[in-house]
Amino acid sequence: MEYLVVHFARSRRVKVDGEFHGRTEELIELEAGTHTVTLSPPPNFTPPEQTVVLRETSALSPCEVTFALAE
Repeated sequence: MEYLVVHFARSRRVKVDGEFHGRTEELIELEAGTHTVTLSPPPNFTPPEQTVVLRETSALSPCEVTFALAE
């Protein structure tokens, strides 16, 4: 099992590979491998999506992804 934390200025649902998996600022457990990460609407964030490779993470040292609030 691998671990991901997604950061954003507001609480949002996190979508991984087209399915919702938790919320921003929460520890999300996923299978190892390459995943596409985005947030739920509204689309007021940038970039629109990010690709991450989850490998050798832990609950104490997750992969971290940050989305910025779009102006």
